[in-house]
Amino acid sequence: MNKVVNQQSVTFPIVQEKRKRLTVKGIRKLVVECIGVLLALVVFGIPFYFVIINAVKNTQESSMLNMAWPSSFHLKENMTAVVQAQDGMIIRAFFNSISITGFSIILLIILGAMAGYVLQRKTSKASPFFNFLVLAGLIIPPAVVPTIWVLDGIGLFKTMPGIILVEVALNIPFTVLLYKGFMATIPRQIDEAALIDGCGRFRLFFSIILPLLKPVSATVIVLTAVGIYNDFVNPLYFFPGSENATLQLTLYNFSSMYNTQWNLLFTNILLISLPPLILFIFFNKKIVAGMTAGSVK
Repeated sequence: MNKVVNQQSVTFPIVQEKRKRLTVKGIRKLVVECIGVLLALVVFGIPFYFVIINAVKNTQESSMLNMAWPSSFHLKENMTAVVQAQDGMIIRAFFNSISITGFSIILLIILGAMAGYVLQRKTSKASPFFNFLVLAGLIIPPAVVPTIWVLDGIGLFKTMPGIILVEVALNIPFTVLLYKGFMATIPRQIDEAALIDGCGRFRLFFSIILPLLKPVSATVIVLTAVGIYNDFVNPLYFFPGSENATLQLTLYNFSSMYNTQWNLLFTNILLISLPPLILFIFFNKKIVAGMTAGSVK
């Protein structure tokens, strides 16, 4: 009986000490999480608040470029002025940007998934060379003048198909790497069973493999769509012309050396930021799954 009492008297302090350690760890974890949330609010929330608060001001108050509360709200008037600027250029820019982004994403998903499937499933002596080409596409910067010369030679300069091909070429290496990593999580037995049942290669890919790639496809859609949608340099070089303006190029409408209409400029920024924000809200749960898939096999 005395032995049991002694054992309990020894174990109770140990349990209490473990509970104290767990409590301290929980408090530290909570503090770190709170600090992370506050830092995120500072880094992302303050700039977004700055854009919104200046978008609702008039021309005089927005020229101060501060975060003071406006004396009156002019968001409706500013949005009307932005939409009507240069005969509704922002409407054409919305159509151009959405068209470029949409068709580029479709080609990236199809071509990137097929290339990732082949690189992951087929191993040969040429596989290291093709893997090197994919990595080189991430490292080597694009050449503007030769690209313009090639596009002009094949009649695609200043055309929608030309800028779509440019965006696809610049984003295909990253897309292939994502699909290749995710493809490693799909068992090869699925391919073998489908081929034994008489399924062809194309039917195997489009009917069986491609539907299994939805998580990484969602990641590709969000990451590359935002990059293409916000692209400023490539449309400026390869898709010039007022009729070919994209949303990012419409920022030129309200900025100049002598008189910048800051309220209209921030309203324009607010309008063109809404589609990526909506896209992120719908696909945010699948982004991390698609990025980390294939890291652990």
